Amino acid sequence: MLDKIDRKLLGSLQQDCTLSLQALSESVNLTSTPCWKRLKRLEDEGYIRGRVALLDSDKLGLALTAFVMIKTQHHSSEWYQQFVQVVEQMPEVLAFYRMAGEYDYLMQVHVADMKSYDNFYKKLVNGVKGLSNVTSSFAMEKIKYTTVLPVPE
Repeated sequence: MLDKIDRKLLGSLQQDCTLSLQALSESVNLTSTPCWKRLKRLEDEGYIRGRVALLDSDKLGLALTAFVMIKTQHHSSEWYQQFVQVVEQMPEVLAFYRMAGEYDYLMQVHVADMKSYDNFYKKLVNGVKGLSNVTSSFAMEKIKYTTVLPVPE
């Protein structure tokens, strides 16, 4: 169970995971050892999955964001495992979800341009048999993007 200090630590780390143990300790009014123990527990319990640097997709030349919606007639465990394995090997896919509703799967894809997207699309449809409908929408403007989760009270 998360207490107020745990929530504050998680919030601070989401804003800047490079904060030193000293800075984190001070932000929650703890000494270093109890703060470190809390961080270790939060990692061990899976609240903290990793600490990463967030990169700018535009500066890396990955300016095209596509949302790919997929329908399939196949729902066997074997087909699903093969599909997941293929998609996991595609670095262009940043997010991949199994959905309820009209579409079975949703992907968020980042590529350089439309030609790169076409190459991705061909790799996807040739790598996975049984996709009955692959529909893409392209982002025109990034209005909000964050990885910061609201930490419930």
